[in-house]
Amino acid sequence: MRVIARLNKDAAATGIILQMPLPAGLSASTLRNAIAPEKDAEGVHPLHLGEVVLGSGLVAPCTAAACLEILKDYEVPLRGREAVVVGHSEIVGKPLAMMLLKEFATTTVCHIATSEAGQLEAHVRRADVLVVAVGRAGLIKGEWIKEGAAVLDVGINRCASGIVGDVVFESASQRAAWITPVPGGVGPVAVAMLMKNTVALVQK
Repeated sequence: MRVIARLNKDAAATGIILQMPLPAGLSASTLRNAIAPEKDAEGVHPLHLGEVVLGSGLVAPCTAAACLEILKDYEVPLRGREAVVVGHSEIVGKPLAMMLLKEFATTTVCHIATSEAGQLEAHVRRADVLVVAVGRAGLIKGEWIKEGAAVLDVGINRCASGIVGDVVFESASQRAAWITPVPGGVGPVAVAMLMKNTVALVQK
């Protein structure tokens, strides 16, 4: 907290990010909330998250913003389409759902209780746009993907075979019209969004 307080006051520090994972005993939410909004390059301060809900503001959580940027860059239709977000974290799933709603996508958020109810596959199968951000290798099977869907895999999982996503890429890519690889998909765009946020905060 002392370091964050010092950086908040340091005119030479234009942006602050909180590197994860944190040492035991430290609260990510407490530390994120301590970062001054005008230096929150990650866009995860409650003020910025509130602006995402309202559909306003200069910055947004980097990974969520990256997903929307990819969809727009590839001109994936969103208005009126079925969008399914698997994962409801404060930095990806929840803000992305709000951002998709702003684009008038019909948006469903799935989470652990969806799986417990045995409904995850059914929701995934109807998704025109599917974003998965859980952190569980192979959670989404390729045969669940709707033909012609856009699939964004945010998951990063280190396995014996290397780094893989939450979606079974090989089989999913046979059905999807667009799909991001892991690694090298959403991650690099998220870094670009971090830089975009930093510039926006400096210019504010």
